[in-house]
This record gives sequence, C-alpha cells and structure tokens, in this order.
Amino acid sequence: MGIGWIAAIIIGGLAGWIASNFMKSDTGVIVNIILGIVGASIASFLFGLLGVSFAGWLGYLVAGFLGACILIWLGRAIRR
Repeated sequence: MGIGWIAAIIIGGLAGWIASNFMKSDTGVIVNIILGIVGASIASFLFGLLGVSFAGWLGYLVAGFLGACILIWLGRAIRR
C-alpha cells in the first residue's frame, strides 16, 4: 500500500528540504519537492535491487532524503 499524491508532495518536500540543508544546497520549495519525490523513486529502486524496501510515510521520508542527497551529489559532480 503506497501513500497518496498529497502525502507524496508533502513528504517529498520535507525530504528534499532536509537533504538540501544536509548537503548545504540552496534550492527552492519546488526543487525540494521534486528532489524528494524523484529521490524517493530512485532510492526505492536502487535499494530494491539490494533487497531493501521502504514502507509507509517514514520509509518514504528516508528514501526521499537518501535519493535527494544522491541527486544533489550527482548535480554537483556533473557541474564540475
């Protein structure tokens, strides 16, 4: 059972905001939401390959944070 779209936006925004603060990245609200949602999708896929799954809103928050950190790191690596 997944979370709804509204919850995905809220949790994704929170995960993106936490990741942008953790990685000391200056991003806006919309970018934080995108980072969190896309990051959660990427992290869930990557960890799924390893047999690890995230469930519920807390799992989505953790996956969003980890995925957003990966995306911020990749963005910095590409810009260099």
